[in-house]
Amino acid sequence: MAEYIQIPTPAGKFDALTAGPEDGRPVLLLHGFPEAAVQWSEQLSVLGGAECFAVAPDQRGYSPGARPEQATDYRLADLVGDVLAIAEHFGWQRFDLVGHDLGAIVAWATAAEHPDRVRTLTAASMPHPDPFFEAIRSDEDQHQRSGHMQVFQSSGAEKTLLADNAKKLRQIYYPGVPQHHVDDYVQRLTEPGALTAALNWYRAMRYSGRIGPVEVPTLYVWSTEDTAVGSTAALATGDHVTGPYRFEMLEDVSHWIPEEAPETFTRLLLQHLVAHQA
Repeated sequence: MAEYIQIPTPAGKFDALTAGPEDGRPVLLLHGFPEAAVQWSEQLSVLGGAECFAVAPDQRGYSPGARPEQATDYRLADLVGDVLAIAEHFGWQRFDLVGHDLGAIVAWATAAEHPDRVRTLTAASMPHPDPFFEAIRSDEDQHQRSGHMQVFQSSGAEKTLLADNAKKLRQIYYPGVPQHHVDDYVQRLTEPGALTAALNWYRAMRYSGRIGPVEVPTLYVWSTEDTAVGSTAALATGDHVTGPYRFEMLEDVSHWIPEEAPETFTRLLLQHLVAHQA
């Protein structure tokens, strides 16, 4: 069973789930949009049983105690700063970093900027941001797949997503996310200010630039039925990793890899951690 804790940082208090011994190998897991730490329930259980100390925070905006109001407070540099602040709280000199969706963007950026702190990187669904945003501009398929981003950046996104008992918000999770997780996420995001904070991740993207190559050992897991991420950026990601790189493609799995294919994803993650102990 995961344990609920709060993590105090200069940016506020982050709610988090943890599993495993505190002196175990530190692994930090970053959820995506529009989810929360509970997305990592299966991975927390397995990692904790493998003598890792796994920590999954509700990230900036998702934790009520770390929910600034301005979109500019959700720039990538701030989100990377949260990762380092959480690591500092636990006294981690080096740690393994796992991310999904927008959490993977934060993980990619942290690994690129702080290779001395990140032992390994595991990214699910979201490729390296540089080829991804280039594909949005130059690849028609990816441009169409990313049309939701403009909707999420619009001023009326909250009203649209929450109308009719959050019908459109619930549709985002289909298929792949278990119903009990969907109910949990929707309940969280209907709290005052919560959905605006989550959407501010998208609204702040205009302030973020290129992150450059990643030199730490990297595992990238992409799925063929991901409607948000096409093959162009997924296949180009290896060109942006200078360290050891492993690319895994899951057939017949949607965007929600950690929840839809938890056994496969967790097995790949553990293999990656074992392969890079030092």
